[in-house]
Amino acid sequence: MTNGSFDAHRPPRRELLDDCVHCGFCLPSCPTYAVGGEEMDSPRGRIYLMDLAERGEIPLDRTMAGHIDSCLGCLACVTACPSGVQYDLLLEATRPQLERHVPRTRRDRLVRRAVFAVFPYPARMRVAALFGVLYRRLGLRALTHRLGIVDRLPAELRAAEGLLPPVKVRSLFRRLPARVAAVGERRLRVALLEGCAQRVLFGDVNAATARVLAAEGCEVVVPEGQRCCGALNLHAGLEDDAAARARRLIDTFEKAEADVVVANVAGCGSSMKEYDRLLADDPAYAERAARFAASVRDVTELLAELEPRAPRHPIQAKVAYHDACHLANAQRIRRQPRDLLRAVPGIELTDIAEAELCCGSAGIYNLVQPVAAEELGRRKAANIEAAAPDVIATANAGCLLQVRRFLGRDIPLVHPIEILDASIRGVPLERARR
Repeated sequence: MTNGSFDAHRPPRRELLDDCVHCGFCLPSCPTYAVGGEEMDSPRGRIYLMDLAERGEIPLDRTMAGHIDSCLGCLACVTACPSGVQYDLLLEATRPQLERHVPRTRRDRLVRRAVFAVFPYPARMRVAALFGVLYRRLGLRALTHRLGIVDRLPAELRAAEGLLPPVKVRSLFRRLPARVAAVGERRLRVALLEGCAQRVLFGDVNAATARVLAAEGCEVVVPEGQRCCGALNLHAGLEDDAAARARRLIDTFEKAEADVVVANVAGCGSSMKEYDRLLADDPAYAERAARFAASVRDVTELLAELEPRAPRHPIQAKVAYHDACHLANAQRIRRQPRDLLRAVPGIELTDIAEAELCCGSAGIYNLVQPVAAEELGRRKAANIEAAAPDVIATANAGCLLQVRRFLGRDIPLVHPIEILDASIRGVPLERARR
């Protein structure tokens, strides 16, 4: 059986390619098509390229790779498609093929090498974040902007500089206890994923997650020695690296003997739920990966499954909820976080225009495709500001960084779990992180 220009290792499947009838219903939901209007930068166009490559009519080259690279992998097209085209599986099969067969430019290699040398390693992230803290505190950030130095940097470096969060030194080294006891009768034993950037830049979210789960009757364990889940590698087409990280994480979490594995980062949770596919050909891990994937829940998903036990105190705030793509589209979790927020007395939930369009974060997308990411980020920030919220809530670390970068005014950005935590503890939201 020929695979055309693709090699024999998991090429895009012909039956999945044939599902697309090229109707164009995906176009309005596609961020890159909305930005550029280029047919080959739409889901329909990319499937056409995959189809031609599978037939051997075009090679795997930089032209094709450029159109696939421009895809955020937000999967809004999957939820919009009336024919049920599994674009996620097609993209997941195509990206590793291109990584194996199409050499990248020197600049692209350097950027990606730098990203993957830092982001999956919390210790390295802390060092980078400390430099970011000094950069702000010593006035260097204000100086470089005033002198126009930042504007002269390459787009990738400008993006990295703009995404630096205003973190405090003490929060960089915040550690969760190995175990948090359930309040009252124990309902479940859950193992919490700390994440990489999450534990360094958003440790407060992890702490709030543990507190809320405990308040709702869950014993929370934080497996020691847990490392990167491989989400960034998987979404970038680095299949072997992602598989290696998945095996290590499964080994680590199996020791916790938990009923449920909880993630509070949309991209991480989405990838962990795909471990069964990722390791399907590995006889030593296929069955274990399937069990692990079935046990993974986003924290809002799990809380929505549990009958509320802890009382909620009022929080008076108008909240704009931004759907993280890998929560809404990949995991199909839209209703649960909204229901949890609406259950807090005093919360007014408001909609955002063009809610289906990605904010431009998309894993490492805002660093490797900075121009398109910036346009999407500005568009998302403008839509959020038009809703005039008091608070913005979203369930993904990358979205929090991306949206914050482009806001024109100072609006608090939080994970939904932080609102729930403040309500359960009966403290004002602005004090919940202390």
